[in-house]
Amino acid sequence: MRLLALATAIALTSGIAQAADSPAEAQALDIAKRAIAFRSVAGPGNQTPQLAAYLKTQLVAGGFKDEDVTITPVDDTAYLIARYPGKNAKAKPLVISGHIDVVEAKPADWQRDPFTAVVENGYLYGRGATDMKLDAAIVIAALVELKRQGFVPARDIILEFSGDEETAMKTSALIAEQLKNAELVINIDGGGGALDEKTGKPLYLTWQGAEKTYADFQLSVTNAGGHSSAPRKDNAIVQLSRALERIGAYQFTPELNDLTRGYFTSAAKYEDAATGAAMRAFAANPADKTAIATLTANPSMVGQIGTTCVATMVNGGHALNALPQRATANINCRIFPGHQPAAIMAELQKVAAEPAVRFKDVTEGAVPNDASPLRADFVTAVTKAMAPIYPGVPIFPGMSAGASDSMWFRYHHVPSYGASPVFIKGSDNFSHGLNERTPVANIAPALQYYRSLFTSLSK
Repeated sequence: MRLLALATAIALTSGIAQAADSPAEAQALDIAKRAIAFRSVAGPGNQTPQLAAYLKTQLVAGGFKDEDVTITPVDDTAYLIARYPGKNAKAKPLVISGHIDVVEAKPADWQRDPFTAVVENGYLYGRGATDMKLDAAIVIAALVELKRQGFVPARDIILEFSGDEETAMKTSALIAEQLKNAELVINIDGGGGALDEKTGKPLYLTWQGAEKTYADFQLSVTNAGGHSSAPRKDNAIVQLSRALERIGAYQFTPELNDLTRGYFTSAAKYEDAATGAAMRAFAANPADKTAIATLTANPSMVGQIGTTCVATMVNGGHALNALPQRATANINCRIFPGHQPAAIMAELQKVAAEPAVRFKDVTEGAVPNDASPLRADFVTAVTKAMAPIYPGVPIFPGMSAGASDSMWFRYHHVPSYGASPVFIKGSDNFSHGLNERTPVANIAPALQYYRSLFTSLSK
């Protein structure tokens, strides 16, 4: 299996000077396999602190001073911060951001034990193979190799791994508060490349410069209730239902920013003809009704054209033979950058048009954040890092509809960019799902990419 993986790596990375079976590559794969074995899942038996301790041993063995790698316990988890000292301690640091916790995985549902790493047919299998223990391992190996080569950055490089990114993001917030003086953040848990489904060749790489703000709004109606044999018009369930129906039919005004315009323009040719035409038309005119209708009907595109809000939970009544005294629902919103949750909630109240329905922001573990600027130094560094690995492969920006640790840095007005170099087929993306896997052929080119990127941006 190892020979097949190496052959795939050589074919995929066509012409890379570094040998595919370098010590750094072997180290990255070994760290990833060992990291997957830790059940770093929130709740009883959470092994995130133990995983952080293991990763510290790898950093210290690779040249980091023991005192420069700290592990901070938080509830049942922990976070790690490692400092790679630069020449100018007063310069704002370059931060490399990731997380080492994973979502739950039940072994009975998987074809293989999710917490026993397996390399098979050129893939690394296991929970975290994609999100994101392999990326973490590659970055550690890349930094250790830079240490081994004697590289001294002009500014400090800070590597940080949060311990609850998949759940409460408490450690994520603490880290961002601690590192809010950063020059910029490279989030290795965002962006990435797409492989052609038929040929397996790289199609394009996207870097993430924005993500939508997460928000939960609780809708509630209360009234006196009473006996079901004597119904009244002020029925809490009916009133709430009318509000939910109106919200469900509502579409926020579609909009663009520089990142999404660049994405639609560049990615259109990789979609089917109708979707691609709609993407180009929307990029040219975000009021194009035909384009909006096409993109709205596509689940992978509707989140890219504006704010979305959807009912996710509902509860009402207290007895089968009584009028409901209370009915509640949750509306989950993913808010387009540039808008505050309070403004979106106010817009939903107008749409609901039910005076009896009360709205409350019940969001936990999220803060509003705007898009990061299109920094020329970052774009240049990514382009430079990718050029010798995948010559001619297009690189363009994107926006995530989900949430990552970048949110907390952007909240503090620190530019943060998802910049993972891992390429994967859409059909192979099982992040958060069953039988998670990632091609091991990514390791060698990713090491070269990260070394170049960190060197360029730490000057």
